[in-house]
Amino acid sequence: MDMTTCLKSLLLAVHQYRDGRTAQNAAQLQRLVEEMSGLKCDQLLSSGQVMPRECVRGLLELSGNPNTSPTLTSSIISLLSQLACDDDSLEILNSRYNLTSTLASVVHCHSTTPGEPLVLQCLQLLQKLTYNTRVFQSTNYIHELVAFLITNIQSHNDDIIMPCLGLMVNLCRDNRSVQRHIKSLDHVKPFYRTLINFLAHNSLTVVVFTLSILASLTLNEKVGEKLFDATNIHQTFQLVFNIIVNGDGTLTRKYSVDLLVDLLKNPKIAEYLTRYRHFSACVSKVLRLLQSKDPDSAAKVLELLLAMCSVSGLRPLLCEVVFRPVAGHKLGGAGRSRRGVGADDGRKAESGLSLVQWLSSPVEGAESCSLQTLQLLNELLEEALGSDSVSECVLSFVEMLLPVLLGLLRGLDPSQGDAHLRKHCHRVTHVTSLLLVLCAEDSTRSLVSRQVSAQLGLSQVESLLSLACNPSGSDSDLSQVCADALLKTLELMSKLRQQVKDMETSFYRMLQDQRIVTPLSLALTSHHRERVQTGLSLLFEASPLPDFPSLVLGESMAANNAYRQREAELSVKRVAVQEVPPSSILDCSSGSSRSIHSLVDKIQNGLEEHEKDSHVSQIIDVYEQKLSAFASKETCLQDLLEAKALALSQADRLIAQYLFERAQAEAEACKLGSLLKEAERRREDLQGELSNQVQEVELAKADIEELLRHNARLQQDSDTHQDLKGVYNALLNRFNESERLLKELQTAHISLTKQSDALRKNHEALQLQHEETASGLEEREEEIRSLRSDLQQKNSDIAGLRGELRAEEEKLQEKDREKRELEETVDVLRKELNKTEQARKEASIKASSLEMQKSTLETKLKQKEDELSKHSSMIAMIHSLSSGKMKSDVNLSL
Repeated sequence: MDMTTCLKSLLLAVHQYRDGRTAQNAAQLQRLVEEMSGLKCDQLLSSGQVMPRECVRGLLELSGNPNTSPTLTSSIISLLSQLACDDDSLEILNSRYNLTSTLASVVHCHSTTPGEPLVLQCLQLLQKLTYNTRVFQSTNYIHELVAFLITNIQSHNDDIIMPCLGLMVNLCRDNRSVQRHIKSLDHVKPFYRTLINFLAHNSLTVVVFTLSILASLTLNEKVGEKLFDATNIHQTFQLVFNIIVNGDGTLTRKYSVDLLVDLLKNPKIAEYLTRYRHFSACVSKVLRLLQSKDPDSAAKVLELLLAMCSVSGLRPLLCEVVFRPVAGHKLGGAGRSRRGVGADDGRKAESGLSLVQWLSSPVEGAESCSLQTLQLLNELLEEALGSDSVSECVLSFVEMLLPVLLGLLRGLDPSQGDAHLRKHCHRVTHVTSLLLVLCAEDSTRSLVSRQVSAQLGLSQVESLLSLACNPSGSDSDLSQVCADALLKTLELMSKLRQQVKDMETSFYRMLQDQRIVTPLSLALTSHHRERVQTGLSLLFEASPLPDFPSLVLGESMAANNAYRQREAELSVKRVAVQEVPPSSILDCSSGSSRSIHSLVDKIQNGLEEHEKDSHVSQIIDVYEQKLSAFASKETCLQDLLEAKALALSQADRLIAQYLFERAQAEAEACKLGSLLKEAERRREDLQGELSNQVQEVELAKADIEELLRHNARLQQDSDTHQDLKGVYNALLNRFNESERLLKELQTAHISLTKQSDALRKNHEALQLQHEETASGLEEREEEIRSLRSDLQQKNSDIAGLRGELRAEEEKLQEKDREKRELEETVDVLRKELNKTEQARKEASIKASSLEMQKSTLETKLKQKEDELSKHSSMIAMIHSLSSGKMKSDVNLSL
């Protein structure tokens, strides 16, 4: 079901249910409301259509009726929550339908059961409706709503406390009447104690709501002075900044920003914030939130920064944070040929870069963020350029900013409607205001003059003149917005006329254009001081020019003044017309004229009958006064009739416009019908193509399955190959390790062979020495035996010659002496024999030890040869596994 059919059915169901509250009508209405909730209702109320507004009016009447079932009321409120999706729809629901009173009445009717879903729905929608909207104390059920909120905030139901706190924040913020009403209640002190206890709550959202309520109610009282004094305020700052940076979501961040903005309105707290030592670090963290793509969070951050700019002591600190240089951000395509500005082109302000990105962000809903960013940069650059010397960081930032600003001046498309034109004109006004701030200082003016051309200014003025003089429809606000953008552009051209080539010629040429009269007269007759000053400065430049249309300007100013005066008079008359119904006006005017004529006839008849009556003169005076009063009333009624006639003419014009739009709609409907038929034909063609594509898809699916199976087989082969490759790598590593061990063993074998040869040689030398020693010992023994035989012979000779010995004493003594010499010789020989015997024993011991070493070495040699044979067999096996072509016999000779 399309939107129009659904609206018609819904409106019919509302009337049927209102006429007869039967269960069938209620079920049908609830079903249509739920179907309507399933459709896309974005900007349905702000579209200007009549049927959605009539449906909303009927639904609100039903939801505010206590006899309506809670289920139907809940469905209606869900639909209203869906309709309140943008700021325009919220404004319409608040101003035209007074939805706040209706929801407050629903809450009041169900105040005995605060935990039911219908009450929570109403509270959530009320919180959305009343955000940044002042609710008057005269609103119906507002006192009952405040009492309900205070009662449930002091309850122990966590599900109801948070929505009640959020709604209480909205009602108390910047609303003196509600604040006075709450302070006048008898149980306000227990309410304050409950709020103070909530400051220790584990939910950051509850803490923020509580601080906001306390700031609204007690900031200028003793309780507020204790809560927000010098000892506690720094902790409050740290808490609020932490919640803004690390909050539970967009809702918590939004209310945290509002709390800090409200606190900054207090001069004492603003002074405390200027002395807060962590301010720069906290602002840096807050600025990092601009790097996200959420326009709601970015809008609240920019709102907070703009509020900080209103504090004179914080503006220099903000400039220091925003324009602080960090390395790494380089600008491309922005004209890097800067002379005399500085050499550090690679250093940009990270926070400033985030701001610049929001100027031209493609994110949906980023238009307001772009305007807020321009306002913030206007404030910050005005502060930075107002100092004694402009830093290099600011100049580098301005150089980066200028191409983006000039890009914002483009993109005007009159065919996209009044909303697009209004946004573009607002953007041009803010951009040119920022460029005018940059032109206030010589160094930045030179940067601007390099980027701005006379052709750019001329094209901007031409396009804005066409909009200001020929606005679409009868939108005077669009004409005023275009006029503001045009005058700002002309003022910028005036500032740059000496620095930019051909700018002066273009500027004076545009001042002599006849179309400049309309925006200039609007500025000169405006009640805004800045517009009047801008208009006067341009008039001062244009008045000496020969072709300046001064007479036309005077007539236009006079016409504007007359129009304003007429509007003021008609506004008074419109109020009178609204107070008196049209039928009563007509009846009163006709009745008064008839009564006046009848009175005149009666007076004339009375004068003829009572010419001699003494009281006639007094009666005539009374009736003259009455006649004058009736004449004044008749004049007033005539004015009211003129106003009504004007209203009727406007209604006729609106009716004609409606008929024209209806004809256009019917033409568009015919066109859409033909397009629908064409779309049906194309759908049939596409259906055939789709069937072919489905067959191709099925074939492709079969091919894909076959390919998947083949891929699985290839994957298995790949896994097997990977496993074999791993085994091969392991065997190759083992082969390399074995080859390394073989080389080491070969080296050890060679060294052991050399040692064995050396030992063999030593053994042979020792054997030769042993043999020589043995032969020497044999010779010595032979000599000893010979000496023994000689000794025996000598003893025998001595015995034979003993007789001769006695005879020959002298010869005997000589013989004794010879004997002693011989004994000494024998002793020497014995000693030598003992030494020889000891050497023989040592030689035999050495020989035996050498024999043992030889046997040990031969055993080790056999073991090494066995190991070498094992390694050779392993190497042969490895070679046979790796190549498969290795010869069966492997020569492993060492």
